[in-house]
Amino acid sequence: MEIQLRHNPSFSVARAILGPAEAVRAESGAMMAMAVDMNLDAKIEGGLMKGLKRSVLGGESLFITTATAPDHGGWIDFAPALPGDITVFDVTPDAALLIQKGSFLCAEQGVEVDTKWGGLRNLVGGEGGFLLRASGQGKIVVSTYGALDRFELQPGQQVVVDTNHMVAFSESVQMELRRASDSLLKSAKTGEGFVFVFTGPGELMMQSRNPDDIVNYVVANMPGARN
Repeated sequence: MEIQLRHNPSFSVARAILGPAEAVRAESGAMMAMAVDMNLDAKIEGGLMKGLKRSVLGGESLFITTATAPDHGGWIDFAPALPGDITVFDVTPDAALLIQKGSFLCAEQGVEVDTKWGGLRNLVGGEGGFLLRASGQGKIVVSTYGALDRFELQPGQQVVVDTNHMVAFSESVQMELRRASDSLLKSAKTGEGFVFVFTGPGELMMQSRNPDDIVNYVVANMPGARN
């Protein structure tokens, strides 16, 4: 499978170019356009319990869409719900990827997407206690709200990231939660509550916009919200 990206970084679209009878799996509702003879199917992968775990705990859809190319190959376009960038990560048996809810777009058949408990620190940080875990072998496409920043952390190198700007990180990267400031008063003044501290080695992906901000803006400006 080949992935071609266009319209990035603001309104990115990922095109999966497939060989004969090759398939790609995607988040439900992510398809934008496709060749007329592509075959689409949707099912709960891994059985009902695994599907519910991925949906309820991981924040993704219950059904996974599978697009299969005909004998002469084909293509399909995927677009995320929020405006922003798209990136491709190569998953290998020794390089799994942990992903925040809402950022998985599509993946090759050799990539397994499941949920992993991120710990109470992740729950307190506002991202939910569970992360998606992509393992196996193949390409996975991840979306961001806003522009994408990718850091390759060296062993022992650290970076502090606002919890709502974290997108994904290699499983080799260590993550811990702490207050942004050394006191509750300072945290209140700065408007920053909790942050993640990531320690290398491994790759870290961040988004330049906070999804909570757009939700708060829409809610605050709905008719009758200020009455």
